[in-house]
Amino acid sequence: MGGENEEGEMMLVQRISGIYERISKLGSLSPSEEVDGLFTELVHACIPVVAIEVRELSPEVQAMRTKLIKLCGEAEGLLECHYSDLLASFDNPLDHLELFPYYNNYVKLSHLEYTLLARYAPAPARVAFVGSGPLPLSSIVLAARHVPASAQIDNYDVDAAANERARRLVRGDGGVPGGARLEFHTADVMDVTLALRGYDVVFLAALVGVEREEKARVVEHLARHMAPGAVLVARSAHGARAFLYPVVDPAEDLKGFEVLTVHHPADEVINSVIVARKPTHGGVHPPAPAVLRPCKRCGMVQGFHHLGHESII
Repeated sequence: MGGENEEGEMMLVQRISGIYERISKLGSLSPSEEVDGLFTELVHACIPVVAIEVRELSPEVQAMRTKLIKLCGEAEGLLECHYSDLLASFDNPLDHLELFPYYNNYVKLSHLEYTLLARYAPAPARVAFVGSGPLPLSSIVLAARHVPASAQIDNYDVDAAANERARRLVRGDGGVPGGARLEFHTADVMDVTLALRGYDVVFLAALVGVEREEKARVVEHLARHMAPGAVLVARSAHGARAFLYPVVDPAEDLKGFEVLTVHHPADEVINSVIVARKPTHGGVHPPAPAVLRPCKRCGMVQGFHHLGHESII
Protein backbone atom coordinates (compact mmCIF):
# COMPACT_ATOMS: atom_id res chain seq x y z
CA MET A 1 0.00 0.00 0.00
CA GLY A 2 2.85 2.35 0.88
CA GLY A 3 4.40 1.71 -2.54
CA GLU A 4 1.15 2.59 -4.27
CA ASN A 5 0.92 5.84 -2.34
CA GLU A 6 4.49 6.75 -3.21
CA GLU A 7 3.88 5.98 -6.87
CA GLY A 8 0.73 8.10 -6.90
CA GLU A 9 2.55 10.96 -5.20
CA MET A 10 5.38 10.76 -7.72
CA MET A 11 2.98 10.80 -10.66
CA LEU A 12 1.16 13.81 -9.21
CA VAL A 13 4.38 15.76 -8.69
CA GLN A 14 5.48 14.94 -12.24
CA ARG A 15 2.17 16.11 -13.64
CA ILE A 16 2.21 19.36 -11.68
CA SER A 17 5.85 19.97 -12.60
CA GLY A 18 4.97 19.60 -16.27
CA ILE A 19 2.16 22.12 -15.97
CA TYR A 20 4.46 24.50 -14.10
CA GLU A 21 7.01 24.32 -16.92
CA ARG A 22 4.38 25.32 -19.45
CA ILE A 23 3.03 28.14 -17.28
CA SER A 24 6.52 29.50 -16.62
CA LYS A 25 7.16 29.80 -20.36
CA LEU A 26 4.10 31.96 -21.04
CA GLY A 27 4.84 35.43 -22.33
CA SER A 28 1.98 36.88 -20.28
CA LEU A 29 -0.30 35.71 -17.50
CA SER A 30 -3.11 38.05 -18.50
CA PRO A 31 -6.45 36.30 -19.17
CA SER A 32 -6.39 34.36 -22.43
CA GLU A 33 -7.52 30.99 -23.75
CA GLU A 34 -4.04 29.50 -23.23
CA VAL A 35 -3.60 30.91 -19.72
CA ASP A 36 -7.07 29.86 -18.68
CA GLY A 37 -6.58 26.37 -20.02
CA LEU A 38 -3.32 25.79 -18.19
CA PHE A 39 -4.65 26.92 -14.83
CA THR A 40 -7.76 24.82 -15.32
CA GLU A 41 -5.52 21.80 -15.86
CA LEU A 42 -3.51 22.67 -12.75
CA VAL A 43 -6.60 22.94 -10.57
CA HIS A 44 -7.96 19.61 -11.78
CA ALA A 45 -4.61 17.99 -11.02
CA CYS A 46 -4.63 19.24 -7.43
CA ILE A 47 -8.28 18.69 -6.48
CA PRO A 48 -8.20 14.88 -5.90
CA VAL A 49 -7.55 13.99 -2.27
CA VAL A 50 -4.01 12.62 -2.28
CA ALA A 51 -2.07 11.77 0.87
CA ILE A 52 0.90 14.07 0.30
CA GLU A 53 2.94 16.21 2.68
CA VAL A 54 4.56 18.94 0.63
CA ARG A 55 7.12 19.78 3.31
CA GLU A 56 8.58 16.29 2.98
CA LEU A 57 9.23 16.67 -0.75
CA SER A 58 12.66 17.33 -2.20
CA PRO A 59 14.15 20.84 -2.12
CA GLU A 60 13.79 21.02 -5.90
CA VAL A 61 10.06 20.30 -5.73
CA GLN A 62 9.69 22.73 -2.84
CA ALA A 63 11.30 25.48 -4.91
CA MET A 64 9.06 24.68 -7.88
CA ARG A 65 5.98 24.82 -5.66
CA THR A 66 6.91 28.26 -4.32
CA LYS A 67 7.45 29.62 -7.84
CA LEU A 68 4.17 28.08 -8.99
CA ILE A 69 2.18 29.70 -6.19
CA LYS A 70 3.70 33.07 -7.09
CA LEU A 71 2.77 32.64 -10.76
CA CYS A 72 -0.76 31.71 -9.78
CA GLY A 73 -1.01 34.78 -7.58
CA GLU A 74 0.17 37.00 -10.43
CA ALA A 75 -2.38 35.53 -12.82
CA GLU A 76 -5.14 35.89 -10.26
CA GLY A 77 -4.25 39.54 -9.73
CA LEU A 78 -4.30 40.30 -13.45
CA LEU A 79 -7.74 38.79 -13.88
CA GLU A 80 -9.09 40.65 -10.85
CA CYS A 81 -7.77 43.92 -12.29
CA HIS A 82 -9.51 43.21 -15.58
CA TYR A 83 -12.89 42.58 -13.99
CA SER A 84 -12.54 45.39 -11.48
CA ASP A 85 -12.05 47.83 -14.38
CA LEU A 86 -15.02 46.35 -16.22
CA LEU A 87 -17.34 46.64 -13.22
CA ALA A 88 -16.16 50.19 -12.51
CA SER A 89 -17.35 51.27 -15.96
CA PHE A 90 -20.97 50.98 -14.76
CA ASP A 91 -22.80 53.73 -12.89
CA ASN A 92 -23.52 51.29 -10.06
CA PRO A 93 -20.74 48.67 -10.11
CA LEU A 94 -22.17 46.61 -7.25
CA ASP A 95 -25.34 45.99 -9.25
CA HIS A 96 -23.31 44.03 -11.79
CA LEU A 97 -21.11 41.76 -9.68
CA GLU A 98 -22.55 38.66 -11.35
CA LEU A 99 -20.72 39.64 -14.53
CA PHE A 100 -17.67 38.23 -12.83
CA PRO A 101 -17.89 34.57 -13.90
CA TYR A 102 -17.24 33.15 -10.45
CA TYR A 103 -19.05 35.62 -8.24
CA ASN A 104 -21.33 32.87 -6.92
CA ASN A 105 -18.26 30.97 -5.77
CA TYR A 106 -17.33 33.91 -3.56
CA VAL A 107 -20.81 33.76 -2.11
CA LYS A 108 -20.27 30.10 -1.24
CA LEU A 109 -16.85 30.68 0.31
CA SER A 110 -18.10 33.59 2.36
CA HIS A 111 -20.97 31.44 3.64
CA LEU A 112 -18.52 28.70 4.66
CA GLU A 113 -16.16 31.07 6.46
CA TYR A 114 -18.87 32.98 8.26
CA THR A 115 -20.63 29.79 9.31
CA LEU A 116 -17.41 28.68 11.01
CA LEU A 117 -16.72 32.15 12.40
CA ALA A 118 -20.22 32.74 13.78
CA ARG A 119 -19.74 30.04 16.44
CA TYR A 120 -17.18 32.29 18.10
CA ALA A 121 -17.89 35.85 16.88
CA PRO A 122 -21.51 35.99 15.74
CA ALA A 123 -21.85 39.78 15.39
CA PRO A 124 -18.48 41.49 14.84
CA ALA A 125 -18.56 45.29 14.83
CA ARG A 126 -15.16 45.89 13.23
CA VAL A 127 -13.52 43.56 10.74
CA ALA A 128 -10.19 43.74 8.91
CA PHE A 129 -9.41 41.92 5.68
CA VAL A 130 -5.68 41.67 4.99
CA GLY A 131 -4.81 41.26 1.31
CA SER A 132 -8.05 42.50 -0.24
CA GLY A 133 -6.79 43.17 -3.79
CA PRO A 134 -8.35 45.10 -6.69
CA LEU A 135 -11.58 43.07 -6.67
CA PRO A 136 -12.48 42.67 -2.98
CA LEU A 137 -15.42 40.33 -3.47
CA SER A 138 -14.79 38.53 -0.18
CA SER A 139 -15.29 41.76 1.75
CA ILE A 140 -18.21 42.87 -0.40
CA VAL A 141 -20.05 39.56 0.07
CA LEU A 142 -19.21 39.49 3.77
CA ALA A 143 -20.65 42.98 4.19
CA ALA A 144 -23.71 42.35 2.05
CA ARG A 145 -24.75 39.00 3.48
CA HIS A 146 -23.22 38.31 6.87
CA VAL A 147 -21.90 40.97 9.24
CA PRO A 148 -24.31 43.37 10.98
CA ALA A 149 -25.46 46.36 8.93
CA SER A 150 -23.58 48.68 11.27
CA ALA A 151 -20.28 46.80 10.96
CA GLN A 152 -17.20 48.34 9.38
CA ILE A 153 -14.78 46.37 7.21
CA ASP A 154 -11.30 47.81 6.76
CA ASN A 155 -9.36 46.36 3.83
CA TYR A 156 -5.56 46.37 3.75
CA ASP A 157 -3.39 45.91 0.68
CA VAL A 158 0.19 46.96 -0.09
CA ASP A 159 -0.76 47.95 -3.66
CA ALA A 160 -2.12 51.50 -3.94
CA ALA A 161 -3.42 50.83 -7.46
CA ALA A 162 -5.35 47.79 -6.23
CA ASN A 163 -6.97 49.88 -3.51
CA GLU A 164 -7.89 52.60 -5.98
CA ARG A 165 -9.63 50.03 -8.16
CA ALA A 166 -11.44 48.64 -5.12
CA ARG A 167 -12.64 52.11 -4.05
CA ARG A 168 -14.19 52.69 -7.46
CA LEU A 169 -16.40 49.65 -6.94
CA VAL A 170 -17.90 50.98 -3.70
CA ARG A 171 -18.05 54.65 -4.68
CA GLY A 172 -21.12 56.76 -4.03
CA ASP A 173 -22.66 55.75 -0.73
CA GLY A 174 -19.52 53.70 0.00
CA GLY A 175 -21.55 50.71 1.09
CA VAL A 176 -23.04 47.48 -0.11
CA PRO A 177 -26.46 45.94 0.44
CA GLY A 178 -26.88 45.66 4.18
CA GLY A 179 -25.27 49.01 4.89
CA ALA A 180 -21.88 47.72 6.02
CA ARG A 181 -19.11 50.21 5.39
CA LEU A 182 -15.92 49.36 3.51
CA GLU A 183 -12.70 51.34 3.66
CA PHE A 184 -9.37 50.67 1.96
CA HIS A 185 -5.91 51.29 3.38
CA THR A 186 -2.62 51.08 1.51
CA ALA A 187 -0.23 49.51 3.99
CA ASP A 188 1.93 46.50 4.67
CA VAL A 189 0.20 44.72 7.54
CA MET A 190 3.61 44.39 9.19
CA ASP A 191 3.53 48.17 9.64
CA VAL A 192 0.03 48.15 11.14
CA THR A 193 0.09 47.91 14.94
CA LEU A 194 -2.31 49.99 17.04
CA ALA A 195 -5.12 49.72 14.48
CA LEU A 196 -5.12 45.93 14.78
CA ARG A 197 -6.28 46.18 18.39
CA GLY A 198 -9.55 47.68 17.23
CA TYR A 199 -10.83 44.67 15.29
CA ASP A 200 -13.06 41.87 16.49
CA VAL A 201 -12.12 39.69 13.52
CA VAL A 202 -9.17 39.70 11.11
CA PHE A 203 -9.33 37.77 7.83
CA LEU A 204 -5.97 36.76 6.33
CA ALA A 205 -6.03 36.17 2.57
CA ALA A 206 -4.29 33.05 1.31
CA LEU A 207 -1.62 34.84 -0.72
CA VAL A 208 -0.41 37.16 2.03
CA GLY A 209 2.98 35.58 2.64
CA VAL A 210 3.82 32.95 0.02
CA GLU A 211 7.03 31.75 1.66
CA ARG A 212 6.42 29.85 4.89
CA GLU A 213 8.75 32.11 6.87
CA GLU A 214 6.98 35.19 5.54
CA LYS A 215 3.55 33.79 6.40
CA ALA A 216 4.78 32.90 9.89
CA ARG A 217 6.02 36.46 10.43
CA VAL A 218 2.64 37.86 9.42
CA VAL A 219 0.78 35.54 11.79
CA GLU A 220 3.21 36.32 14.60
CA HIS A 221 2.67 40.05 14.01
CA LEU A 222 -1.10 39.60 14.17
CA ALA A 223 -0.79 37.58 17.37
CA ARG A 224 1.27 40.32 18.94
CA HIS A 225 -0.98 43.26 18.01
CA MET A 226 -4.55 41.95 17.76
CA ALA A 227 -6.76 42.51 20.80
CA PRO A 228 -7.11 39.71 23.36
CA GLY A 229 -10.18 37.69 22.44
CA ALA A 230 -10.14 38.79 18.78
CA VAL A 231 -10.58 36.08 16.14
CA LEU A 232 -8.36 35.28 13.17
CA VAL A 233 -9.75 33.61 10.03
CA ALA A 234 -6.85 32.33 7.91
CA ARG A 235 -7.03 30.61 4.55
CA SER A 236 -4.67 27.70 4.07
CA ALA A 237 -4.26 24.59 1.93
CA HIS A 238 -3.91 20.86 2.55
CA GLY A 239 -2.51 17.90 0.64
CA ALA A 240 -2.05 18.39 -3.10
CA ARG A 241 -3.92 21.71 -2.86
CA ALA A 242 -0.78 23.08 -1.21
CA PHE A 243 0.68 23.37 -4.72
CA LEU A 244 -1.90 26.10 -5.27
CA TYR A 245 -1.75 28.03 -1.98
CA PRO A 246 0.57 28.41 1.02
CA VAL A 247 0.07 26.20 4.06
CA VAL A 248 -0.70 27.52 7.53
CA ASP A 249 0.13 24.76 10.01
CA PRO A 250 -2.19 25.08 13.03
CA ALA A 251 0.31 23.45 15.38
CA GLU A 252 3.45 25.27 14.21
CA ASP A 253 2.35 28.56 12.67
CA LEU A 254 -0.41 29.71 15.04
CA LYS A 255 1.42 29.55 18.36
CA GLY A 256 0.08 32.94 19.40
CA PHE A 257 -3.51 31.77 19.00
CA GLU A 258 -5.89 29.15 20.32
CA VAL A 259 -7.05 27.15 17.30
CA LEU A 260 -10.82 26.76 17.33
CA THR A 261 -11.70 25.10 14.03
CA VAL A 262 -9.85 23.76 10.99
CA HIS A 263 -11.82 22.93 7.86
CA HIS A 264 -10.05 20.75 5.28
CA PRO A 265 -12.37 20.26 2.30
CA ALA A 266 -12.68 16.87 0.66
CA ASP A 267 -14.27 18.05 -2.58
CA GLU A 268 -13.65 20.80 -5.13
CA VAL A 269 -13.08 23.41 -2.44
CA ILE A 270 -9.39 24.29 -2.47
CA ASN A 271 -8.75 26.49 0.54
CA SER A 272 -8.74 25.18 4.06
CA VAL A 273 -10.21 27.59 6.60
CA ILE A 274 -8.68 28.03 10.06
CA VAL A 275 -10.46 29.94 12.82
CA ALA A 276 -8.32 30.88 15.82
CA ARG A 277 -8.57 33.27 18.76
CA LYS A 278 -6.00 35.35 20.59
CA PRO A 279 -6.20 34.32 24.26
CA THR A 280 -7.68 36.76 26.73
CA HIS A 281 -5.18 35.79 29.44
CA GLY A 282 -1.46 36.41 29.62
CA GLY A 283 -0.32 33.02 28.43
CA VAL A 284 -1.10 31.06 25.30
CA HIS A 285 -2.54 27.57 25.39
CA PRO A 286 -1.24 25.06 22.86
CA PRO A 287 -3.41 24.95 19.73
CA ALA A 288 -6.47 22.76 20.07
CA PRO A 289 -6.62 19.61 17.95
CA ALA A 290 -7.66 20.30 14.39
CA VAL A 291 -11.33 19.74 13.70
CA LEU A 292 -11.82 18.43 10.20
CA ARG A 293 -15.15 19.40 8.71
CA PRO A 294 -15.47 18.25 5.09
CA CYS A 295 -18.24 20.08 3.29
CA LYS A 296 -19.64 18.73 0.05
CA ARG A 297 -21.90 21.62 -0.88
CA CYS A 298 -20.91 24.90 0.74
CA GLY A 299 -17.43 25.55 -0.69
CA MET A 300 -15.77 26.81 -3.81
CA VAL A 301 -12.67 26.62 -5.95
CA GLN A 302 -11.31 29.73 -4.25
CA GLY A 303 -8.55 31.61 -5.99
CA PHE A 304 -8.31 29.59 -9.19
CA HIS A 305 -12.05 29.80 -9.72
CA HIS A 306 -11.27 33.26 -11.04
CA LEU A 307 -8.43 32.35 -13.33
CA GLY A 308 -10.83 31.94 -16.18
CA HIS A 309 -11.67 28.24 -16.26
CA GLU A 310 -15.10 26.73 -16.18
CA SER A 311 -16.86 26.26 -12.88
CA ILE A 312 -16.32 22.82 -11.39
CA ILE A 313 -18.62 23.16 -8.39
